[in-house]
Amino acid sequence: MTDATEDIPEVDHVSGTGIPLRGNDIDTDQVIPARFMKVVTFDGLGEFAFFDQRFDDEDNPKDHPMNEERFRDASVMVVNSNFGCGSSREHAPQALMRWGIDALIGESFAEIFAGNCLALGIPTVTADHETIDALQRWVDDNPDGEIEIDVASETITYGSNEISVTVDDGQRKALVDGIWDTTAEPVGELPVNRDNRPSQFPVRLPWTTRTLSLP
Repeated sequence: MTDATEDIPEVDHVSGTGIPLRGNDIDTDQVIPARFMKVVTFDGLGEFAFFDQRFDDEDNPKDHPMNEERFRDASVMVVNSNFGCGSSREHAPQALMRWGIDALIGESFAEIFAGNCLALGIPTVTADHETIDALQRWVDDNPDGEIEIDVASETITYGSNEISVTVDDGQRKALVDGIWDTTAEPVGELPVNRDNRPSQFPVRLPWTTRTLSLP
């Protein structure tokens, strides 16, 4: 009998361009409004990530980082304190992943949100306010700049900077060992990055943050 954990990818490094999302206490209702959660599957959920922050009542785009073309290929979201608070909806990290986010760096994360991210192989890396503020400003100035996250060694590298960060001990072990379910029960074949995402996941059109589901 094959060990199911062999099919779970190890997540020891994540890299990609960044997107800054400023503000403390951003809750899961902002990440994915409740009216978009009445779905049978998570397919296409990325289209509605931060919908009420990104669009007005007539679906006209607002001023929001996720609506900016320079951040359309970003995969590392840089946030502030207590991100993902509020209700424990698993749709929140699902929506972010399907928009294209592979990792989050922030001052702090709500515990249940971080656990739901772990179940998708998405690291939630923490650092102090000064470090996050500097990284957000750098991302603003360098939207095409690569951010490298070393989960195992708890460091991030961007530009000429290498910064020590924190990854929860249990999360780090689960990601690096490829056992995302810390109770040792495999969670199945879950995608970690764009290369591993199945074809039915939505892809973003080249000039907008709207998504298109592939057949």
